Amino acid sequence: METEQKFKTKTGFCHILTDKIVLTRDGIIGNVAELTTGKSIIRLLIVYGLIATLMIYNAYDDFKNQNWVFFGLYLIGGIYLTYTVFKSKNLSATPIIERNKIKNVEFKPANKFLTRSYFKVEFEQNNGKIKSRLIMLPGSLNDGTNETEKAVGIMKKAGLIKNNVG
Repeated sequence: METEQKFKTKTGFCHILTDKIVLTRDGIIGNVAELTTGKSIIRLLIVYGLIATLMIYNAYDDFKNQNWVFFGLYLIGGIYLTYTVFKSKNLSATPIIERNKIKNVEFKPANKFLTRSYFKVEFEQNNGKIKSRLIMLPGSLNDGTNETEKAVGIMKKAGLIKNNVG
């Protein structure tokens, strides 16, 4: 019989099994996340890329018309989205990660009122590529502090992160 431990995530639950990590989606937020990303983030990155292209085009147009305020806003937005697309190209939305394929698990604590805590799981895909899966934890409005402590404890107990974290 497999022993299972689970903790809440932003969109559902993370189940830590002896041979794999399984991420399930739950409720309205999970259903929306399933619709927008599915098992791949390619669709989302394409949308970001298209919006970035539109923003950079608008920045160019505002530059020609000497509309400096909107030129700056569009340029900063376009550059930020382009940066986000390139930064995210090695991320995965896979719901199942085999534990024997995991290379590293890193815990990133939240910046109060700015970001959420999350785990960054680096793993090898079947084709040999190294990908990362972010496991976002609940925010401060959803008992994030307690859920984060519980999640870190479960990950430590499972031997996935080192004891000097958290």
